Amino acid sequence: MWNKVLESPILRVALRYGALSGILVMGFVVSMFYMDKHPFLVNPFLDPRVPVLGLMLFFGLKELRDYYQSGALYFAQGMVTSFLVTVLCAAICWCGILVFATLEDKFVTSFIAQATEQTKSFTAEDIERIGKATFEQSLAELQKADKYFMAGRYFFQTFIISFFISLIVTVIQRRTPVAG
Repeated sequence: MWNKVLESPILRVALRYGALSGILVMGFVVSMFYMDKHPFLVNPFLDPRVPVLGLMLFFGLKELRDYYQSGALYFAQGMVTSFLVTVLCAAICWCGILVFATLEDKFVTSFIAQATEQTKSFTAEDIERIGKATFEQSLAELQKADKYFMAGRYFFQTFIISFFISLIVTVIQRRTPVAG
């Protein structure tokens, strides 16, 4: 039974595209850090995971549909494949961030400094809107951030980003067989 699961085209495609996604995203994280733009403080619309996951999911589901499924791809198959791609990508990023933060001491400290500076630049209206207690609690928690916090945050954010991309790409790639 395990041989059948391991030889499944869904798993093979997901492993290939998930590994490639994770490596590419980590490449962007490292390069952005060295370009003096901390990857954790990037606008969510400019996050490198959006285009990387979008492209990898698109081409992965297209390959699965066209080469292994005879032109048919059900919504559930697309979502399962997308989930597996995301799991592997997020796991590689989690490990990569832990390793990078261990090797590069400034990764965590620069995040804390830049995030604190960005948070302190909030206007009085912004602070009032979110609540002074919440604002102060966020600042206090920010000082406790470490590489595990950062890796975990990136891991879970990857799932949130990927969920919406997965829905869109799966609907685009979905094709059911024509009865006839």
